[in-house]
Amino acid sequence: MIIEKVFQAAEPLLRDRIITDAVLGLSLTAVELDCKDIGLSYVLRERLPAGCSAFGFAQHIIGAPAPEIARLVLEGRDDAQRSVGMAVITAATRALDLPDEPVLPTPFGLQVRPADRVGMIGYIPPVAEQLANMQARVFIFDKGLTVSGGEGAAQVMEMSRQEEILPLCDLMIITGTTLINGSIDHLLTLCRNAREIVLVGSSTPMLTEAFRHTGVTALAGSWWDAAYKTEMFKKLSLSCGISHLKKMMIKKLVSVGA
Repeated sequence: MIIEKVFQAAEPLLRDRIITDAVLGLSLTAVELDCKDIGLSYVLRERLPAGCSAFGFAQHIIGAPAPEIARLVLEGRDDAQRSVGMAVITAATRALDLPDEPVLPTPFGLQVRPADRVGMIGYIPPVAEQLANMQARVFIFDKGLTVSGGEGAAQVMEMSRQEEILPLCDLMIITGTTLINGSIDHLLTLCRNAREIVLVGSSTPMLTEAFRHTGVTALAGSWWDAAYKTEMFKKLSLSCGISHLKKMMIKKLVSVGA
């Protein structure tokens, strides 16, 4: 499984690191390491367990070794635990030397051709609008919107149509949350005919070696400016979204390579 490759690639970066702070918001989870690096991950809410003590595990992560908490991406019992594990891994990738995302004429540098069919796993409104303006046909799947509704729900397709639509797509944009819910491996088999596949969002671990020979061609994730840590953690505790953190975001874009 790809998530196992992600953890293995992150292990050297996690060695000797300690969790020093964390916040579990309703929309995003953040973790700070002892080197002051911060990582974020989206919180998938559709399958979270009930009960006021369901997330008590988080009471024990401060001061814990980073590899132990990162392992939750593999062994976590629910999406909240796996989100915490992913936040640890995205924080650890700050140790890498990666280029910032340049200003590009197309989303994530995709080579969009007229009438291209673009699949999107996880609804990103500005990206969908930009692609539509480029005359691409955009097919959006978002389980959260399908299950719970909300802004943009009218634009998403039934999840059952993935098997039909995704093999026809020329380009794919897939959110890193698919690593958290375990759907990434199957999705990539469905996207086997896409010429470019970009993994995007705050939950995307910028570890190119984990995605070689998977079909993924680029990683478009985000790092976070630790100078804003106090403000960021307060906003997250009040259930902010990514749009509230734009000034703190450092966008990254890297090619996976062969």
